[in-house]
Amino acid sequence: MPLGPKFEATLIEAKDGAEWAWAALYRDLAGPVTGYLASRGARDAEDLASETFLQVARNIQRFEGDEAAFRSWVFVIAHRRLIDWRRSQGRRPATVPITAHDGERWGGDVEVEALDRVVTVELQQAFGKLTDTQRDVLALRIIGHFTLEETAGVIGKRVGAVKAAQRRGLLALREQLDLKRVTQ
Repeated sequence: MPLGPKFEATLIEAKDGAEWAWAALYRDLAGPVTGYLASRGARDAEDLASETFLQVARNIQRFEGDEAAFRSWVFVIAHRRLIDWRRSQGRRPATVPITAHDGERWGGDVEVEALDRVVTVELQQAFGKLTDTQRDVLALRIIGHFTLEETAGVIGKRVGAVKAAQRRGLLALREQLDLKRVTQ
C-alpha cells in the first residue's frame, strides 16, 4: 500500500538510517517485489527480494524522486536481480540430490573410489594398446555382458574369430598389467 503524503518524510528518514522508515518502505514493497519475482519464474523469490532490498539499502543515498519513481527504481533493481539469477542458472549444471539407498553409505568410500580410478586409468592405457577388434570384443563381453554369439553379431565376425580375439586380448592385457606392476 503506497505511503502517499508520508513518502517524502519516510525516504528522508530511511536515508538517515531510521529503522521505522526502512520497515515502512519494506512493508510497502516486499510483497509486490516477491510476487513479481515469483511470477517471473524465480525458484526462490524471497532470496532475490532480499538481494533487491540489500541493493536498495546500498544505493538509497543516490535516489532522487517521488514515490512512483522510487517504486519503479526498486522494481528495476528486482528485475536486474532476476536477470542475474537466470544467467547464473544457465552457467550452473543441474544438480540432483544425493539419496542413500538401502545398505549404501552416504558419500561412498574414498579409498575404494581412488583405487577404482587407478585401476580404470591402468585399464584404459592397456586397452589402448590392443587392436580395434580386441577392444571391441572385450568391451562387449566384459562391459556389455554380451554372449559370444551376440558379440559376433555386433562386430560382424564369426564366433571362432571372436573367441580368438578375446583370448589374444586378455593375454595382452594380462601381460601389459603384469609388466606395469613389475616395473613399479
